[in-house]
Amino acid sequence: MADRPPEQDFTGGGIHALPSRFKRGSTGDEESDRLIAELAERTACRSCGPEIRDLIAGMLVTVCRVGQDFTGLADLKLINRSLKEMRKANRVFHPFRDRRKVVCYGSARTTMDRGEYQAAEEFAGAMVEKGYMVITGAGDGIMGAAQKGAGRENSFGLNISLPFEQKANETIAGDPKLIDFNYFFTRKLAFMKESHAFALFPGGFGTMDEGFELLTLIQTGKSVVQPIVMLDRPGGTYWKTFDRFLRDHLLRLGLISPDDFSLIRITDSVDEAVEEIERFYTVFHSYRYVGRQVVIRLNWELDASVVDDINRSFVDLLRQGGFRQSGALPEEADEPEIAALPRLVFDDKRSRFGRLRQLIDFINHRGV
Repeated sequence: MADRPPEQDFTGGGIHALPSRFKRGSTGDEESDRLIAELAERTACRSCGPEIRDLIAGMLVTVCRVGQDFTGLADLKLINRSLKEMRKANRVFHPFRDRRKVVCYGSARTTMDRGEYQAAEEFAGAMVEKGYMVITGAGDGIMGAAQKGAGRENSFGLNISLPFEQKANETIAGDPKLIDFNYFFTRKLAFMKESHAFALFPGGFGTMDEGFELLTLIQTGKSVVQPIVMLDRPGGTYWKTFDRFLRDHLLRLGLISPDDFSLIRITDSVDEAVEEIERFYTVFHSYRYVGRQVVIRLNWELDASVVDDINRSFVDLLRQGGFRQSGALPEEADEPEIAALPRLVFDDKRSRFGRLRQLIDFINHRGV
């Protein structure tokens, strides 16, 4: 709808590809089903179409069926709180969906005198100058540094309730863009769902967890390819040691592929980190899957010679056919705000996402 900011499908079309009109299902009681349909009509926003009312009705049916399943009190509390946290995050981010955002991960224990702290503050400030907003876990240390660099107006804080250590940093505390989460999984979903790039700074178990989850989701195609920069203090060896572990153990044992290293950029330069993210969106805009096809949306059309070079250099990505330029496909009608962008379309094997990142880099390099 014209008054709705564009929604980002971090799955690359997986959510958009779901049926718009779900079968509502049934509670098993005709009168309950009738009341649910009436309630969905009454509670949906006035401008909502029938597909949204159907989805609301389907959710209400699911809630009723959970109540019929002899679900225990603890599970009901988990389901209830998870849904509330997802709703809160959706409401907070909704007015800002027209702006790109970068997530900054890193240790809450990093002190202000550390080079990593200073790098995080400088990086966040530089990204705001490029038009980005900054998302952090709302704690102190690296998170506080990035929040400070971005400033309150351009910050989101996704705080996690812990029995120790974690409280909102002074920049984001009390801000309406601060969200408190009880569950890590709903918080992680918010990070992934609202991001356009990720920056990881040195950190502990939590940072490692976030970094490996990012790589896992992108490597398996459950999330779209996005820039991931691993930024250290000048001369730092944290991410260099991480890279050596990946190469000496995971790669050597055949547990990952050489292409996977294209998904990350390790640097100790703030300027290089900012440039890496900026360059990613130079010609490339976004992509989604339509059936077996990858539809890459471009900021401008490619020269025919560039498409010829892509067909020669990236034939290994093709399941059949070749790369071709196109307008928006009919299946993309649910994203009218980018309908005018030119497309590069191909039938993808959907298995080598490091190579897909190399294709995006090639487009950004040759398409300027």
